[in-house]
Amino acid sequence: MTQSLDYDALAALLQQIGFVDETAEYHGALCGALCVREAREVDVLRVIEPAGSGGAAGDVRPVLEALRDATLEAMADEEMSFQPLLPDDDTALVPRVQALVAWCQGFLYGLASKPGLDLQRCSADLREIVRDFTELTQASVGDETDANIEEAAYVELVEYLRVGAQLVFMELHPHPTLDPSDSQHLH
Repeated sequence: MTQSLDYDALAALLQQIGFVDETAEYHGALCGALCVREAREVDVLRVIEPAGSGGAAGDVRPVLEALRDATLEAMADEEMSFQPLLPDDDTALVPRVQALVAWCQGFLYGLASKPGLDLQRCSADLREIVRDFTELTQASVGDETDANIEEAAYVELVEYLRVGAQLVFMELHPHPTLDPSDSQHLH
Protein backbone atom coordinates (compact mmCIF):
# COMPACT_ATOMS: atom_id res chain seq x y z
CA MET A 1 0.00 0.00 0.00
CA THR A 2 1.28 3.41 -0.82
CA GLN A 3 0.86 4.87 2.63
CA SER A 4 0.81 8.63 2.86
CA LEU A 5 1.64 8.31 6.56
CA ASP A 6 3.68 6.03 8.72
CA TYR A 7 2.46 4.87 12.09
CA ASP A 8 4.18 7.57 14.14
CA ALA A 9 3.05 10.38 11.82
CA LEU A 10 -0.55 9.15 12.06
CA ALA A 11 -0.26 9.02 15.86
CA ALA A 12 0.90 12.65 15.91
CA LEU A 13 -1.97 13.74 13.65
CA LEU A 14 -4.56 11.91 15.71
CA GLN A 15 -3.27 13.53 18.89
CA GLN A 16 -3.97 16.92 17.29
CA ILE A 17 -7.67 16.06 17.15
CA GLY A 18 -7.77 14.60 20.65
CA PHE A 19 -7.51 10.91 19.79
CA VAL A 20 -5.59 9.33 22.66
CA ASP A 21 -6.20 5.62 22.08
CA GLU A 22 -4.00 3.23 20.11
CA THR A 23 -3.25 4.58 16.63
CA ALA A 24 -3.73 1.13 15.10
CA GLU A 25 -7.31 1.14 16.38
CA TYR A 26 -8.05 4.18 14.22
CA HIS A 27 -6.63 2.54 11.10
CA GLY A 28 -8.47 -0.70 11.83
CA ALA A 29 -11.75 1.19 12.27
CA LEU A 30 -11.10 3.07 9.04
CA CYS A 31 -10.53 -0.23 7.21
CA GLY A 32 -13.62 -1.85 8.73
CA ALA A 33 -15.76 1.17 7.83
CA LEU A 34 -14.43 1.11 4.25
CA CYS A 35 -15.56 -2.51 3.99
CA VAL A 36 -19.20 -1.55 4.54
CA ARG A 37 -19.44 2.06 3.38
CA GLU A 38 -18.50 4.18 0.42
CA ALA A 39 -15.38 6.25 1.08
CA ARG A 40 -17.32 9.54 0.93
CA GLU A 41 -19.55 8.27 3.76
CA VAL A 42 -16.57 7.70 6.08
CA ASP A 43 -15.90 10.88 8.05
CA VAL A 44 -12.20 10.61 8.85
CA LEU A 45 -12.61 12.78 11.94
CA ARG A 46 -15.36 10.57 13.33
CA VAL A 47 -14.14 7.05 12.49
CA ILE A 48 -13.64 6.70 16.23
CA GLU A 49 -14.77 9.54 18.43
CA PRO A 50 -11.80 11.53 19.75
CA ALA A 51 -11.54 12.05 23.49
CA GLY A 52 -10.38 15.66 23.28
CA SER A 53 -11.59 18.88 21.77
CA GLY A 54 -10.25 18.32 18.26
CA GLY A 55 -8.35 21.60 17.99
CA ALA A 56 -6.63 21.31 14.59
CA ALA A 57 -9.26 19.33 12.70
CA GLY A 58 -9.07 21.59 9.63
CA ASP A 59 -5.36 20.93 9.18
CA VAL A 60 -5.68 17.21 9.83
CA ARG A 61 -8.72 16.39 7.67
CA PRO A 62 -6.96 16.51 4.26
CA VAL A 63 -4.17 14.24 5.46
CA LEU A 64 -6.61 11.74 6.95
CA GLU A 65 -8.71 11.85 3.78
CA ALA A 66 -5.57 11.05 1.77
CA LEU A 67 -4.93 8.11 4.11
CA ARG A 68 -8.56 6.98 3.67
CA ASP A 69 -8.24 7.16 -0.11
CA ALA A 70 -4.88 5.34 -0.15
CA THR A 71 -6.29 2.68 2.16
CA LEU A 72 -9.34 2.22 -0.07
CA GLU A 73 -7.14 1.94 -3.15
CA ALA A 74 -4.96 -0.69 -1.48
CA MET A 75 -7.93 -2.69 -0.20
CA ALA A 76 -9.47 -2.70 -3.67
CA ASP A 77 -6.18 -3.68 -5.32
CA GLU A 78 -6.39 -7.10 -6.92
CA GLU A 79 -2.64 -7.46 -6.38
CA MET A 80 -3.38 -7.67 -2.62
CA SER A 81 -1.17 -4.69 -1.71
CA PHE A 82 -3.08 -3.71 1.42
CA GLN A 83 -1.08 -3.44 4.67
CA PRO A 84 -2.56 -2.76 8.12
CA LEU A 85 -0.91 0.32 9.61
CA LEU A 86 1.04 -1.01 12.60
CA PRO A 87 4.27 -0.01 14.37
CA ASP A 88 7.42 -0.86 12.42
CA ASP A 89 9.49 -3.94 13.15
CA ASP A 90 12.05 -1.94 15.17
CA THR A 91 9.40 -1.52 17.88
CA ALA A 92 9.46 -4.06 20.72
CA LEU A 93 7.17 -7.05 20.27
CA VAL A 94 4.76 -6.30 23.14
CA PRO A 95 3.71 -2.85 21.81
CA ARG A 96 3.37 -4.32 18.31
CA VAL A 97 1.07 -7.06 19.63
CA GLN A 98 -0.94 -4.46 21.57
CA ALA A 99 -1.29 -2.47 18.34
CA LEU A 100 -2.37 -5.59 16.46
CA VAL A 101 -5.05 -6.22 19.11
CA ALA A 102 -6.21 -2.60 18.83
CA TRP A 103 -6.26 -2.83 15.02
CA CYS A 104 -8.57 -5.85 15.24
CA GLN A 105 -10.82 -4.08 17.75
CA GLY A 106 -10.99 -1.06 15.47
CA PHE A 107 -11.71 -3.19 12.40
CA LEU A 108 -14.62 -4.88 14.14
CA TYR A 109 -15.88 -1.47 15.31
CA GLY A 110 -15.69 -0.16 11.74
CA LEU A 111 -17.61 -3.19 10.43
CA ALA A 112 -20.29 -2.58 13.05
CA SER A 113 -20.69 1.02 11.84
CA LYS A 114 -23.08 -0.24 9.17
CA PRO A 115 -26.53 -0.71 10.73
CA GLY A 116 -28.17 -3.94 9.70
CA LEU A 117 -25.02 -5.76 8.61
CA ASP A 118 -26.00 -9.43 8.79
CA LEU A 119 -22.91 -11.62 8.91
CA GLN A 120 -25.11 -14.72 8.66
CA ARG A 121 -25.83 -13.74 5.07
CA CYS A 122 -22.10 -13.59 4.32
CA SER A 123 -19.82 -16.40 3.25
CA ALA A 124 -18.50 -18.91 5.75
CA ASP A 125 -14.99 -17.62 5.02
CA LEU A 126 -15.95 -14.07 5.95
CA ARG A 127 -17.62 -15.23 9.16
CA GLU A 128 -14.49 -17.21 10.05
CA ILE A 129 -12.27 -14.16 9.48
CA VAL A 130 -14.50 -12.02 11.70
CA ARG A 131 -14.43 -14.75 14.39
CA ASP A 132 -10.64 -14.93 14.11
CA PHE A 133 -10.28 -11.14 14.35
CA THR A 134 -12.50 -11.26 17.43
CA GLU A 135 -10.25 -13.90 18.98
CA LEU A 136 -7.18 -11.84 18.07
CA THR A 137 -8.47 -9.04 20.30
CA GLN A 138 -7.32 -11.33 23.15
CA ALA A 139 -3.77 -11.84 21.82
CA SER A 140 -0.80 -11.31 24.10
CA VAL A 141 2.88 -12.18 24.33
CA GLY A 142 3.77 -15.12 26.56
CA ASP A 143 6.21 -14.68 29.43
CA GLU A 144 8.41 -17.71 28.94
CA THR A 145 8.20 -18.32 25.23
CA ASP A 146 11.10 -18.19 22.80
CA ALA A 147 11.28 -14.67 21.32
CA ASN A 148 11.92 -16.06 17.83
CA ILE A 149 8.74 -18.13 18.00
CA GLU A 150 6.75 -15.11 19.21
CA GLU A 151 8.19 -12.94 16.43
CA ALA A 152 7.33 -15.54 13.78
CA ALA A 153 3.81 -15.86 15.16
CA TYR A 154 3.38 -12.07 15.06
CA VAL A 155 4.51 -11.94 11.41
CA GLU A 156 1.99 -14.66 10.54
CA LEU A 157 -0.80 -12.83 12.35
CA VAL A 158 -0.05 -9.58 10.51
CA GLU A 159 -0.17 -11.46 7.21
CA TYR A 160 -3.50 -13.01 8.21
CA LEU A 161 -4.84 -9.53 9.08
CA ARG A 162 -3.65 -8.18 5.77
CA VAL A 163 -5.24 -10.89 3.66
CA GLY A 164 -8.31 -11.32 5.86
CA ALA A 165 -9.18 -7.62 5.86
CA GLN A 166 -8.83 -7.47 2.11
CA LEU A 167 -11.04 -10.53 1.64
CA VAL A 168 -13.70 -9.00 3.90
CA PHE A 169 -13.49 -5.81 1.85
CA MET A 170 -13.86 -7.68 -1.43
CA GLU A 171 -17.00 -9.43 -0.20
CA LEU A 172 -18.69 -6.58 1.65
CA HIS A 173 -17.68 -3.36 0.00
CA PRO A 174 -20.71 -1.68 -1.48
CA HIS A 175 -20.29 -1.29 -5.18
CA PRO A 176 -21.91 1.72 -6.80
CA THR A 177 -24.89 0.96 -8.94
CA LEU A 178 -24.59 1.75 -12.59
CA ASP A 179 -26.51 4.70 -13.87
CA PRO A 180 -28.41 3.49 -16.96
CA SER A 181 -27.55 6.72 -18.75
CA ASP A 182 -23.84 5.97 -18.27
CA SER A 183 -23.95 2.44 -19.62
CA GLN A 184 -22.89 1.73 -23.14
CA HIS A 185 -25.07 -0.49 -25.22
CA LEU A 186 -23.94 -2.66 -28.09
CA HIS A 187 -26.14 -2.29 -31.11
